[in-house]
Amino acid sequence: MRDDSGWLSMQSPKPTRHILSLSGGKDSTALAIYLRDRVPEMEYVFMDTGEELPETYEYIEKLEAYLGKPIVRLNPERPFHHWLLVYRGVLPDPRNRWCTRKLKIEPFERYVGDDLCYNYVGIRSDEAQRKGYISTKPNIIPRYPFVDDGVTKEDVLRILEESGLGLPEYYRWRSRSGCYFCFFQQKIEWIGLHESHPRLFEKAAGFEKYDPVTGARFTWSEGEPLSALLDDERRREIRHNAAKRTALHKTARTKLWDIFADEDDQEGCLVCHL
Repeated sequence: MRDDSGWLSMQSPKPTRHILSLSGGKDSTALAIYLRDRVPEMEYVFMDTGEELPETYEYIEKLEAYLGKPIVRLNPERPFHHWLLVYRGVLPDPRNRWCTRKLKIEPFERYVGDDLCYNYVGIRSDEAQRKGYISTKPNIIPRYPFVDDGVTKEDVLRILEESGLGLPEYYRWRSRSGCYFCFFQQKIEWIGLHESHPRLFEKAAGFEKYDPVTGARFTWSEGEPLSALLDDERRREIRHNAAKRTALHKTARTKLWDIFADEDDQEGCLVCHL
């Protein structure tokens, strides 16, 4: 792994910290396993928004047992519904990801403080073009071991399988980690949320708003409220489209997250979805 930061030439009263941010997803989990014995001084943190899936919490606990070290849970100073009021009911979306900033990045930056640290990011070598590092503070230096060492998606899957952890259970119906109401979910995944966690689906739907005065509508799924996805005809249409994509992409090695390509698919926030 490269060591090319000018910050390391500075004199610091404290030793450089090594921190790995976990999302509860496959890549950051595989990276923690990969580095467990390589970087024994590693600190593991999980930015707990309080709005995660039950499967995510279970997976983090399993990883903690495997690592044999505590995973520090970092919580935001204020919960999601507080910030939703601050933002006047405007839900976060791909253009205004205030949830990532308030619930994930700021708690992490408070935890690091002004210490010089390496933050290990689970971007793989087969997706090295991904951008969007979670912090711009100069004392927080990103490192990409998978990129440096040529680790691909197939390697990640092998690491998880050999560790005995496997994939998180939510991969049965969802393509990536994140809060249960994540706006990067695709329509078939929202249906999966409804079937797996109907109460969380209803809670997410309760955050949606319509202003009859201005005509503004704040919805998680662009173009329609969550309630519309449960209409029998609409649900059949979504399932049909998902089945067509499955047939299109199906190969012997196709995985769930390869199948969920859709017209509203966009690159997620690194701190949430690795």
